[in-house]
Amino acid sequence: MAQTTNTDTFKTHNDLPADVRRTMIDLLNQQLADTFDLYSQVKQSHWNVKGAEFMQLHLLFDDLAERVLEFVDSIAERVTALGGKARGTARMAAHNSHLPELPDDINEGMAYVSALVERYGAYAASSRAAIAQSDRVGDLDTADLFTEVSRQTDKDLWFLEAHLQG
Repeated sequence: MAQTTNTDTFKTHNDLPADVRRTMIDLLNQQLADTFDLYSQVKQSHWNVKGAEFMQLHLLFDDLAERVLEFVDSIAERVTALGGKARGTARMAAHNSHLPELPDDINEGMAYVSALVERYGAYAASSRAAIAQSDRVGDLDTADLFTEVSRQTDKDLWFLEAHLQG
């Protein structure tokens, strides 16, 4: 899935150099696609989970989705704060996401947990890479945003993995 690069920027008094802002806008939009895709996959799991653990997982998945949705908003707003245009529709996310699609042939609770563990693991890794890239180009505010995302994603991954361990 190819990322759609949009280097158009709007006038801003943000003092980051224009090339840094363009680089960060592209990175943020990629993470926005992955984040919105993760949100939709968690909600899909929430709506369709079945089995003995239904209620516990239904509630867990809803809590996870709420936290991911907050990141969608924060990442999109950072794009616009840097003078960019957030690429945040469902179609844009589907076209640009690096996450694998949630299997359509599952419905049992632990199968959803396993699938989400895989996606959360990939998302956590890309969030850490985004921290490093943001830091490398000197955008510490974006690095801080991705650090917040990474910290919560790791915690949520732990919550999911705990269901599969032991």
